[in-house]
Amino acid sequence: MSFGDEAMPEEERVFSEADAAEEAADADAEASARAAAAVGAALAEEADPREVLARERDEYLLALQRTQADFENYRKRVARLQNEQSARASSDLVDKLLPVLDTLDLAEAHLNESLEVTEDGKALRASRAMLMDILAKAGLERVDQAGVPFDPVVHDAVAQAEAQEGDGGRQIVDAVMRSGYRWKGQVLRPAMVRVRG
Repeated sequence: MSFGDEAMPEEERVFSEADAAEEAADADAEASARAAAAVGAALAEEADPREVLARERDEYLLALQRTQADFENYRKRVARLQNEQSARASSDLVDKLLPVLDTLDLAEAHLNESLEVTEDGKALRASRAMLMDILAKAGLERVDQAGVPFDPVVHDAVAQAEAQEGDGGRQIVDAVMRSGYRWKGQVLRPAMVRVRG
């Protein structure tokens, strides 16, 4: 008992302790009722199998959609890698064929210098033309034009000639000494050229 409690009459002290006990009991009862209501609601939710099944269905559907998206991304990545690998392999093959094309070009130049073309010469020209046509349809582009502006990406300057009037101070390809090639837009080998200007 505290000092203030001594001044309070006995009846009032008992009444205030009873009031406090009653208020505490009411608060406990309210808390218990809230807890029981929450447990009851949780049990009611758990008790409804349709809602439980609907929730599980939604979770499985989301997991399936994620798996499908992952698989689609994987399929696209594999297809892209296969295309890149195929393009690289065909580029390597064409790169290995360039010396053969150079040899055929030299043979045709030799045939053009001779006065008489034999049947073997005609067959060689036809074979070269057929090979060039097939490779051109597949994506090979020959770079062998003279008189065009010099482009260091597709031309390799190995000699220089005097500038001519009409060049306008630009560098112009005067002669092509060895043809260059592009494969599907990318330079395989630059053309070996003599530049004017």
